[in-house]
Amino acid sequence: MIRSLASGLFALALTAFLASAAAAGGPVNKTLFGNAIDGYDPAAYHLDGMPVEGSKNFTYEWMGATWRFANMDNRDLFAADPAKYAPAFGGYCAYGVAKGNKVGFDPMAWKIVEGRLYLNLNANIQKKWQKDIPGFIAMAEQKWPKLKDK
Repeated sequence: MIRSLASGLFALALTAFLASAAAAGGPVNKTLFGNAIDGYDPAAYHLDGMPVEGSKNFTYEWMGATWRFANMDNRDLFAADPAKYAPAFGGYCAYGVAKGNKVGFDPMAWKIVEGRLYLNLNANIQKKWQKDIPGFIAMAEQKWPKLKDK
Protein backbone atom coordinates (compact mmCIF):
# COMPACT_ATOMS: atom_id res chain seq x y z
CA MET A 1 0.00 0.00 0.00
CA ILE A 2 2.71 2.50 0.98
CA ARG A 3 4.85 1.48 -1.98
CA SER A 4 1.88 1.98 -4.33
CA LEU A 5 1.11 5.38 -2.83
CA ALA A 6 4.76 6.46 -3.06
CA SER A 7 4.90 5.27 -6.67
CA GLY A 8 1.76 7.25 -7.51
CA LEU A 9 3.09 10.40 -5.84
CA PHE A 10 6.39 10.05 -7.70
CA ALA A 11 4.58 9.75 -11.03
CA LEU A 12 2.49 12.82 -10.21
CA ALA A 13 5.57 14.81 -9.21
CA LEU A 14 7.42 13.72 -12.36
CA THR A 15 4.49 14.80 -14.54
CA ALA A 16 4.35 18.20 -12.84
CA PHE A 17 8.12 18.61 -13.24
CA LEU A 18 8.05 17.74 -16.92
CA ALA A 19 5.13 20.07 -17.54
CA SER A 20 6.87 22.97 -15.82
CA ALA A 21 10.22 22.17 -17.43
CA ALA A 22 8.61 22.46 -20.84
CA ALA A 23 7.61 26.02 -19.99
CA ALA A 24 11.21 27.13 -20.12
CA GLY A 25 11.45 27.16 -23.91
CA GLY A 26 9.96 29.14 -26.77
CA PRO A 27 8.15 32.46 -26.99
CA VAL A 28 5.02 31.20 -25.16
CA ASN A 29 4.99 29.76 -21.66
CA LYS A 30 3.31 26.42 -22.26
CA THR A 31 3.04 23.04 -20.60
CA LEU A 32 4.47 19.81 -21.90
CA PHE A 33 1.08 19.24 -23.48
CA GLY A 34 1.19 22.57 -25.33
CA ASN A 35 -1.29 24.55 -23.23
CA ALA A 36 -0.37 28.22 -22.95
CA ILE A 37 -0.13 29.73 -19.47
CA ASP A 38 -1.04 26.45 -17.74
CA GLY A 39 -4.47 26.38 -19.38
CA TYR A 40 -5.71 29.62 -17.83
CA ASP A 41 -8.01 31.85 -19.87
CA PRO A 42 -6.02 34.98 -20.79
CA ALA A 43 -9.16 36.93 -21.69
CA ALA A 44 -10.71 36.29 -18.27
CA TYR A 45 -8.04 38.38 -16.55
CA HIS A 46 -9.23 41.34 -18.62
CA LEU A 47 -12.96 40.60 -18.66
CA ASP A 48 -13.59 39.03 -15.24
CA GLY A 49 -10.76 40.68 -13.34
CA MET A 50 -9.47 37.35 -12.07
CA PRO A 51 -7.77 34.16 -13.20
CA VAL A 52 -10.13 31.53 -14.57
CA GLU A 53 -9.13 28.08 -15.75
CA GLY A 54 -9.86 27.46 -19.39
CA SER A 55 -11.70 24.47 -20.79
CA LYS A 56 -10.53 21.92 -23.32
CA ASN A 57 -13.84 22.62 -25.08
CA PHE A 58 -12.88 26.20 -25.97
CA THR A 59 -9.41 26.46 -27.47
CA TYR A 60 -7.50 28.50 -30.00
CA GLU A 61 -4.12 27.73 -31.58
CA TRP A 62 -1.76 30.71 -31.63
CA MET A 63 2.01 31.15 -31.50
CA GLY A 64 2.57 27.39 -31.40
CA ALA A 65 0.45 26.88 -28.30
CA THR A 66 -3.08 25.90 -27.38
CA TRP A 67 -4.87 28.65 -25.51
CA ARG A 68 -7.82 27.59 -23.37
CA PHE A 69 -10.86 29.68 -22.53
CA ALA A 70 -13.70 29.52 -20.03
CA ASN A 71 -16.30 30.06 -22.75
CA MET A 72 -16.82 30.62 -26.46
CA ASP A 73 -17.13 34.40 -26.13
CA ASN A 74 -13.70 34.70 -24.52
CA ARG A 75 -12.20 32.46 -27.19
CA ASP A 76 -13.74 34.51 -29.99
CA LEU A 77 -12.51 37.79 -28.49
CA PHE A 78 -9.00 36.37 -28.21
CA ALA A 79 -9.09 34.97 -31.73
CA ALA A 80 -10.07 38.39 -33.10
CA ASP A 81 -7.13 40.13 -31.39
CA PRO A 82 -4.72 37.76 -29.60
CA ALA A 83 -2.15 40.48 -28.87
CA LYS A 84 -4.76 42.42 -26.88
CA TYR A 85 -5.47 39.55 -24.47
CA ALA A 86 -2.29 37.46 -24.43
CA PRO A 87 0.03 38.10 -21.49
CA ALA A 88 3.19 40.11 -22.01
CA PHE A 89 6.40 38.18 -22.57
CA GLY A 90 4.56 35.05 -23.63
CA GLY A 91 3.21 34.50 -20.14
CA TYR A 92 6.58 34.24 -18.45
CA CYS A 93 7.14 36.15 -15.22
CA ALA A 94 7.55 39.84 -16.10
CA TYR A 95 10.04 40.40 -13.25
CA GLY A 96 12.02 37.34 -14.35
CA VAL A 97 12.23 38.62 -17.92
CA ALA A 98 13.37 42.02 -16.60
CA LYS A 99 16.16 40.17 -14.79
CA GLY A 100 17.06 38.20 -17.93
CA ASN A 101 15.34 34.90 -17.15
CA LYS A 102 12.33 32.99 -18.39
CA VAL A 103 10.49 31.53 -15.42
CA GLY A 104 6.97 30.39 -14.77
CA PHE A 105 4.15 32.19 -13.02
CA ASP A 106 1.48 31.87 -10.38
CA PRO A 107 -1.95 32.56 -11.92
CA MET A 108 -2.84 34.55 -8.80
CA ALA A 109 0.16 36.90 -9.21
CA TRP A 110 -0.94 39.16 -12.06
CA LYS A 111 -1.69 42.75 -12.95
CA ILE A 112 -3.07 44.58 -15.96
CA VAL A 113 -1.05 47.69 -16.74
CA GLU A 114 -2.26 50.01 -19.51
CA GLY A 115 -4.40 47.22 -20.95
CA ARG A 116 -1.67 44.57 -20.94
CA LEU A 117 -1.60 41.46 -18.76
CA TYR A 118 1.59 40.82 -16.78
CA LEU A 119 2.20 37.63 -14.82
CA ASN A 120 4.65 37.06 -11.96
CA LEU A 121 6.30 33.98 -10.47
CA ASN A 122 4.60 34.37 -7.09
CA ALA A 123 3.28 36.96 -4.62
CA ASN A 124 6.74 37.74 -3.21
CA ILE A 125 8.20 38.42 -6.65
CA GLN A 126 5.14 40.47 -7.52
CA LYS A 127 5.83 42.73 -4.51
CA LYS A 128 9.35 43.36 -5.87
CA TRP A 129 7.98 44.00 -9.37
CA GLN A 130 5.38 46.45 -8.05
CA LYS A 131 8.09 48.67 -6.55
CA ASP A 132 8.95 49.92 -10.06
CA ILE A 133 6.50 48.51 -12.59
CA PRO A 134 7.38 50.96 -15.41
CA GLY A 135 11.10 50.38 -14.87
CA PHE A 136 10.79 46.60 -14.84
CA ILE A 137 8.54 46.64 -17.91
CA ALA A 138 11.12 48.76 -19.76
CA MET A 139 13.93 46.39 -18.72
CA ALA A 140 11.89 43.36 -19.78
CA GLU A 141 11.01 44.93 -23.14
CA GLN A 142 14.74 45.38 -23.82
CA LYS A 143 15.62 41.81 -22.84
CA TRP A 144 12.64 39.97 -24.34
CA PRO A 145 13.83 39.94 -28.00
CA LYS A 146 16.93 37.94 -27.01
CA LEU A 147 15.10 35.70 -24.52
CA LYS A 148 11.89 34.83 -26.33
CA ASP A 149 13.21 32.08 -28.59
CA LYS A 150 15.47 30.43 -26.01
